[in-house]
Amino acid sequence: MPFRDHFRSPVNDTQSWDELHGMWPGEIVRSLRGILPPGFRAGPNVHLGSPFEVDVSAYDLDSREPESESAPTLTVEADLSEHDVYEVQIYDTERGRTLVVAIEIVSPANKDRPKARDKFIGKAPSLLEKEVCVSIVDVVTIRQANLYAELLERLDQRDPALEPVAPHTYSVTLRARKPEKHRPQLDAWFYPITVGQPLPTLPIWLTPELRVLLPLEICYEEACAVLGIA
Repeated sequence: MPFRDHFRSPVNDTQSWDELHGMWPGEIVRSLRGILPPGFRAGPNVHLGSPFEVDVSAYDLDSREPESESAPTLTVEADLSEHDVYEVQIYDTERGRTLVVAIEIVSPANKDRPKARDKFIGKAPSLLEKEVCVSIVDVVTIRQANLYAELLERLDQRDPALEPVAPHTYSVTLRARKPEKHRPQLDAWFYPITVGQPLPTLPIWLTPELRVLLPLEICYEEACAVLGIA
C-alpha cells in the first residue's frame, strides 16, 4: 500500500497523526526483532515534549563479525566536535548496554519553529561523534522544513539530492567515520518519501562494518493495519 498523508483529509478525518506516531515505533521494533543479529536489542522510546519525541534505539550487547559495506549516497568531510551539547544520558551499566542506533520519527513540533528545529538538529552531531548511527524518518506533510538539509548546512555541507528544492518528507541514515590519516567523514543514505508511493528500505548500521536493512513500508503498513487506517 502507498504512503498516506496523515495530516490531511481523508485520513485525518477519522485518525489523528499522533496515533501513527505512537504505534509506528513498536512496529519498527517488531520488524527489527526479525532482522537484528544476536547480541542486539531494540526498544521504543516515546516521550512527548522533548526535541526527539519518538525514537527507536538499538543497543549492542555483543561483538559481531563484519559484513560487506554498501555504498552511501553521499560522503563528505565533517567535523562533528564543534557543536554545543546539552543533554543527560543514563545507561544500564550492569547490562553493559552501548547505544549504537537512534531512529528518529519527526513530529510536527520538531519542524514547527527555528528553535525546535535547532534542538532536534543539535542532538545529531553529538550522537554521530560517538559513532551512533542516526536515522531520520520525516512524514510530516504540513511543515516545510527539511531537518537533514539544515543539519548539513550547520556542517557547511550540501547534498545534491536536495536540489533544486529539498523534499519535505524523506528518510535518511547518517553514519560518522574516522578513517586513519583522514578527516572525519559523514556518510548519508537519503531517500525521498512521496505520498502515494511505497516507503523505502533504510540501511541501519550497527557497527562500522555491520548493517541491517529496515523495511519501513512493512512496519508502516502493520501500524496502519492495527489502527484501522485504510
